[in-house]
Amino acid sequence: MAVWGTMERYLLIEWLNFITSELHKGFSPLFNPAMPEEAKALARTKLGEKLAWVDQQLEGHDYLMGAQFTVADAYPYTVSGWGKYVGVDIAPLKNLSAFMARVAARPAVQEALKAEGLIK
Repeated sequence: MAVWGTMERYLLIEWLNFITSELHKGFSPLFNPAMPEEAKALARTKLGEKLAWVDQQLEGHDYLMGAQFTVADAYPYTVSGWGKYVGVDIAPLKNLSAFMARVAARPAVQEALKAEGLIK
């Protein structure tokens, strides 16, 4: 738990802000049907660079903040999963791919995915 006033708390806030401003926002143009394909290609490239950076940060860690799952892990799990719908392939990013599998295997995540009708 990231207690208020600790460095861990500030790192958690930093991750949440990065995910919001760089990943979540980076996917937005890819869902816009009016966006020209050239612009979408550029958005995919920029998003790929940011996802590659996350992949590097996950090297040697189970989760973004280390060994413990936090709210910061749920957010990139969700937005990175959008890639399959908009042509962003994270398969080459070994750490991010392993992270996605690790988060997906969590019982609460499985339960949520079933409740949303995303898996059977």
